[in-house]
Order: sequence, then C-alpha cells, then structure tokens
Amino acid sequence: MIMKINNLNYIYNPNTPFEKKALDNINLEINEGEFIGLIGHTGSGKSTLVQHLNGLIKPSSGAIIIDGVNITDKDVNLKEIRQKVGLVFQYPEHQLFEETIYKDIAFGPKNLGLSDDEVDKRVKESMELVGLDFEALKDRSPFELSGGQKRRVAIAGVIAMKPKILVLDEPTAGLDPHGRDEILGEIQKLYDKEGITIILVSHSMEDIAKLVQRILVMHRGKLEMDGKPREIFKKVDELENLGLGVPQITKFMKIFKEKGNHVNDDILTVHEAKEEILKFLRRKKDA
Repeated sequence: MIMKINNLNYIYNPNTPFEKKALDNINLEINEGEFIGLIGHTGSGKSTLVQHLNGLIKPSSGAIIIDGVNITDKDVNLKEIRQKVGLVFQYPEHQLFEETIYKDIAFGPKNLGLSDDEVDKRVKESMELVGLDFEALKDRSPFELSGGQKRRVAIAGVIAMKPKILVLDEPTAGLDPHGRDEILGEIQKLYDKEGITIILVSHSMEDIAKLVQRILVMHRGKLEMDGKPREIFKKVDELENLGLGVPQITKFMKIFKEKGNHVNDDILTVHEAKEEILKFLRRKKDA
C-alpha cells in the first residue's frame, strides 16, 4: 500500500463566520501502481484533498500515510514527501519560468543536489516520457511552445523528480481537443511504461472512463463512491443526484437498450460501443 488516509478532516477559516468543512472524515487506501480517477462537482473537495497529499495543506485532524510515513507528524521531512508525491496543478504552464526547456525541467533535480550527469539523464528521460524531442527542444524557450507542449514541459518537470505518486489536477483544462488528446495519450504511455501510481482529477467522464482502473467520487467533502469504472457508471441516477454524469457514449447505449435493442449497455468508450453495435447488427442480420 502506497497511501493510507485515516479520518481526514479539513476546515477552512475555523472559528469564523466563514467556517466551512471542506473534507469530512475521508478514509482511503491506495495501492502502489493503481491508476485512480477522482471526480466530483466543483466545490466537492477534490483539489483540497490532493493538496493534502504532499503536505501543501495541513489537515484539521486525521492522518495521511505515504509510503509508510505519516506526513502529518510534526518532524516529518516534507521535502522528501514532495519528491515521492508529484503534484501537477491546473494550468501548470503558468509556473514555467526558466529561459530554456532544459533548465526548467532540470530545476527540481538540481535542487535535490544530484550530479550534472544524473540531472541530464533525468531531463532526457522525462522529456521522452511526455513525447518531447530532447535534441530539438532542450534549448528552446518554453514560452515559444503551444499550450499542449508547455503543459508537457511542466509535467516533465515533475516526472524528473521521479515521484512514486503522480497527482494530476485537471491536466487537460483549457486545451483544444487535439492538445487534450495528446496530453491524455502521454499520461497513458507514462503509466504503461513506468507503472507509477497516478491520481487523475477530472471533470470529464470520458477522460476518466478511458484511462483509470478505479474511481473515487467526492461530494460536499465526503467520499461518496469508490469502485471500478463500470460499477460507478452504472449508478446513473445516483451520479446525476450528485451533479455528475456518465460518459455520453454510456448514456447513449443505455437509451439504445431501453428502446428494445438487445445490447450490452455496460459500455465506457466509443470503441466498445462500436464493437457492441456491430455485434448487434450481425445478430439481427443472421436472425
């Protein structure tokens, strides 16, 4: 187990008229190598939760254990925890600041006191993992790149720290469809190649359905659901009551079945829907 959260609570502005409970008794275990999707309506507590995972926010009460270390202990080394838990915020390209892509990605590893050879190796590897050509781009300014490429540079900077857990908070926010698909593709490749634990925060049910193995659903600071994507997306009415939906293709197949068509509506992606409809049409033809 790479992460365990026990009875986690967080209150914004305690003992003031603006007091608000942002996290309400969260209990959660995450195993090493899991690909987790974290979903919830705006204000559900998703971002507050992930900011606790590397010590950016200190809980009001409860414990967070990362790789065997309780990060809520007073004497914990947060620098070590932040090496283990890489957090990529929304619009991470706004945090780019160096004059070249190489220097920007190298900033974190250099601060770890690594040798120049190790820094160089990490920059090359992380650029390769996010689909950036090292030789062609290393000396270019990150500010000359497209939005999607800038985001890849920012993600590479976190990957270069070699975290055990990578947390991505809305990594496709603000990108056009092409840029979004590119980023999601690189995240999938990164997971397939490195096998690190990934927590993906997203509003897009389609993105979540395509990528993750397990979904956590938050609502008003509570963890309302926890299960495999097919289990969670079967709960259409419950999700809608929480202000969420299911992937559009899942909804289409459910309606298609309700109209008397004998198909499996346990569908998450367009590819699965295509295969299921083709099977249905072949059965009709042979009948």
